Formats: sequence, structure tokens, C-alpha cells
Amino acid sequence: MLANAALAAMWVGLTCYALFGGADFGAGLWDLLAGGSERGRPPRRLIEHSIGPVWETNHVWLIFVVVMLWTGFSPVFAAVMSTLYIPLTLTALGIIARGAAFAFRKVSTEVWQQRLFGGFFALSSVVTPYFLGSVAGSVASGRVPPGLAKGNLVTSWLNPTSALGGVLAVLTCAFLAAVYLSGDAARTGEDDLAVYFRHRALVTGMVTGVVALAGIAVLHADAPQLFHGLTHRALPLVVVSAVLGVFSLALLMRARLTSVRVTAAAAVAAILWSWGVAQYPAMLPPSVTVRDSASQSSVLGASLAALAAGALLLVPSLLWLYSLFQRRPAPATGDGERGA
Repeated sequence: MLANAALAAMWVGLTCYALFGGADFGAGLWDLLAGGSERGRPPRRLIEHSIGPVWETNHVWLIFVVVMLWTGFSPVFAAVMSTLYIPLTLTALGIIARGAAFAFRKVSTEVWQQRLFGGFFALSSVVTPYFLGSVAGSVASGRVPPGLAKGNLVTSWLNPTSALGGVLAVLTCAFLAAVYLSGDAARTGEDDLAVYFRHRALVTGMVTGVVALAGIAVLHADAPQLFHGLTHRALPLVVVSAVLGVFSLALLMRARLTSVRVTAAAAVAAILWSWGVAQYPAMLPPSVTVRDSASQSSVLGASLAALAAGALLLVPSLLWLYSLFQRRPAPATGDGERGA
């Protein structure tokens, strides 16, 4: 019971990281593709304005997931970290480079400096979710055996399922970012940018759907246990995700930029939970289960109690932070100041 509660809490944290941190990564991709200095200035300005207040905050969810895995399922933590230390190290370096470059670009005054730091920010925003997706594909396809570094250090994350996971992670992040940014632009009255990002959300959403459909064949050949779980136990969630994805595209076509935020986020959450349901009760497919890898009840109980106490402070603070920066700007008064 406690092990399942800890696993559910960890999956909630993973979902939050995908929805919030993922959108930050996707914004970096659109920064990369925005164009030259003049043409790319408006979308880059919106991207910087949108993610500036929260880009560090979103990594709280990743830290939470790692800590829960470490305390609640330490054998799984040890196996994943030792077998997949190459992509995980590259992920950590990408997060560091991305954050440093984003901060340095903001205070740089020379054009060449802005381009240099902007390039690091954008490229690391692409490779980091790719490596995270490849790690998920490694675990889901059963390439991480129990024990310290028992899996192949290269082929464990360089394989068809990991490549599929990496590509889908990048595309999903780009889709969420475009959806969120189109809404931000509409909220601030920048209609041209709202159209700009709405079109990109439409294209990215359709490409993501095509890749997901092609991925069925990949999973059937390379990860049969995961394929079976997705097409049987988790099939309702897969269908829900597909329906919500199509509905999101319809809302984008009709420029319903507030409603589509909810449906797009729900579609991503549904597919993430379908992975968890398809794999459950295995933590390290095919044989290591939740029961096998869970910590003692005393450790799990203390972890969940600490989580409950911390959530009383963290969740309201995060909700307040997000709400503050989602308010519609007040109209300017006659003397040039903001209205009350």
C-alpha cells in the first residue's frame, strides 16, 4: 500500500515536470527556430518573458522525482543511475548549460554574446529532453537489469525504443510550448505572435501524432512487453490521449487558446500515465516489481509524511507564482503608469 502510494506520488511529480518543465524545454526549441536577429526578436522576447519567472522553479519536480526514487525504490535508483549514467550525465550538463546560457544572454550587451549564449540555451533545450526520453525508453523496454551497471552502457540507451522516446519527448515539449506561448501572446494582446505560435502548435501536434503512430511498429518489434501493456491494460488511457490530442488540434484551428491549454496538457498526462499503467507492477521490466524494490515501510511512511508536510508549503507557493504571471496586464493610464 505505502509502496503504491509512493509510486503514485512520484508519477504525479513526473507528470508535473513533463507539463511545466517540458514546456520550458520546448520554448528553447522555438527559440532555436525563430530565425535571425531581427526576424526572431519578437518570438524570443515572448519566450524570455514567459519562462523567465518559472524556468528554475520547474526543476523542483525533477528533483522531487529523483529523491522519491532514491528513498522509496533504492535498488531501481541504483540500477538506473549506474547503467544509464551517460545519458543522465548529459542531461545534467544540458540543464546546467541551458540555465547558465539563459541567464547570461539576458544580461549580455554584445550581439555576438547574445548569439553565443542563445545557441547554447536553444541546443541544450533540445538535447536535454531527448536524453530524458531515451532514459524512459531504456527502462520501458527492459534494458536496465537490477544491480550496479549490469546493463550495457551504450546499447541500453542507443536503441529503437529509446530513440522513439527521445524524439517524442522533444516533439511533445515543442507542442506544449507552442500551445502555452500562443495563449500568452493572446493574453497580452500580441495577436501576430498568437497566430505565429498557434500555427506551430498545429504542425507540431500533427507531426507528434504521426510519430506516435509509427512508434507502434517500433514498440511491437523492440519492446513487446510494453506494447502488450499499452494495447491491453492501458488501452483506455491511450485512446483518451489520442482523442484529447485530436480535440486539441480542433481547438487550435478555432483559436480557442485558453481551452486548448487544458486539453493539450491532459493529452500529454494521459499518455504518460498509460506508460505507467502498461508497465505496472514492474519497475524494471521484465521482472523487478514494485514489491521487490520498495523500501521498508518505515522509510516509505516517513517519506510520504515529509512529502505531505512539504506539499502544504510548496503547492500553494507554486500556484501563487504561476497565477501571478498569468494575469492579464492592466491597461496603461493616461500618465503612462499601469492602472491599479
